[in-house]
Amino acid sequence: MNKTNDSLMQRRHNAVARGVGQIHQIFAQRAENATVWDVEGRQYIDFAGGIAVLNTGHRHPKVVEAVRRQMDQFTHTCFQVLAYEPYVELCEKLNRLVPGDFEKKTLLVTTGSEALENAVKIARAATGRAGVIAFTGGYHGRTMMTLSMTGKVMPYSSGMGLMPGGVYRALFPCPLHGVSEDESIASIERIFKNDAEPRDIAAIVIEPVQGEGGFYVASPAFMQRLRALCDLHGILLVADEVQSGAGRTGTFFAMEQTGVAADLTTFAKSIAGGFPLAGVCGRDEVMDAIAPGGLGGTYAGSPLACAAALAVLEVFEEENLLARSRTLGELIRGRLDEIAATDKRIGDVRGPGAMVACELFTAEGRPDAELTAQVVAKAREKGLILLSCGQYANVIRILVPLTATDVEVQAGMDIIAKCFAELS
Repeated sequence: MNKTNDSLMQRRHNAVARGVGQIHQIFAQRAENATVWDVEGRQYIDFAGGIAVLNTGHRHPKVVEAVRRQMDQFTHTCFQVLAYEPYVELCEKLNRLVPGDFEKKTLLVTTGSEALENAVKIARAATGRAGVIAFTGGYHGRTMMTLSMTGKVMPYSSGMGLMPGGVYRALFPCPLHGVSEDESIASIERIFKNDAEPRDIAAIVIEPVQGEGGFYVASPAFMQRLRALCDLHGILLVADEVQSGAGRTGTFFAMEQTGVAADLTTFAKSIAGGFPLAGVCGRDEVMDAIAPGGLGGTYAGSPLACAAALAVLEVFEEENLLARSRTLGELIRGRLDEIAATDKRIGDVRGPGAMVACELFTAEGRPDAELTAQVVAKAREKGLILLSCGQYANVIRILVPLTATDVEVQAGMDIIAKCFAELS
């Protein structure tokens, strides 16, 4: 019997927990660079990139070869039992790449949530404080601690009761939705007056470009004010670069564009070209606050993932992918601006580098989640995989591999234009 998407969806429904969502009812069979084929042989242009995991594309030959070479040596020892050079070499390279003119050390783990959990652990140990300030619209993961920091209840923590305490919510600056930078800073000051003294706050955690929250960008001026506030009160600034890192914004880390260095930087997603790898990089004295044995994990910094990540860094250098990210971003924003010029439902086009989004509104100016879902569905019918995001589910985000050709990207943008035209 030939496998179909419908038959596999039925098997999935019977076997997989309901809480594991699925955006597109498609089962992938194979993929190359920016193209995916499903089990029925249909071809799709991939503008999702596994949710920002494939900046170097599906199965980049250099990444595949690096992992194959590592598999010929060994696949696992657990770094805390028997160490291996790729882990150390990757940490050395990341210590140089992460913004900050100070000595750094790095911890490797497996997922973005794990990276954020460890960043909080490190901050608490380094400061002797327990509190954390996060922002509205922020997404930091689905584990218990990161759910406390994630600024969206439905669907991430709905029905699960209250998350662990000690996390306080500030307003993320978003002029489009009526929150100025002054109001954002004032909301932190309100936390200090009403909820927790500054001396009780270990860290302020922020995405320099929000991911799931809608690709809103924290300006350099705001980040400088946040840095000054942290310095005044001895609070550690944690930059969550899980989605914005690995070149997506046109610099390897988005914080490079702010002129501000965080004390701790978390990374994951595209750092290893599709292999599970994440980590925390920060000031050496802060990173060393936890005694041996307090950090790590059985699969943390897998040798296969480390080999993949080292290859990813080589690909960025050899293929000049940071410049490519900026060029792609200009192309995508230009095409979206063209659509927006005649379609007033697109209220905003934004994002640095190739981390681009457009936000949709009704004629009355309300967030239009229904139209957003319709565009994503119609694009799929036409052979394009898109993602939505945002607190109001009214943002279309584009995370196409940086290795995609102009022809592929233009074809995807043609589909988006057709979708808006047909849904007018």
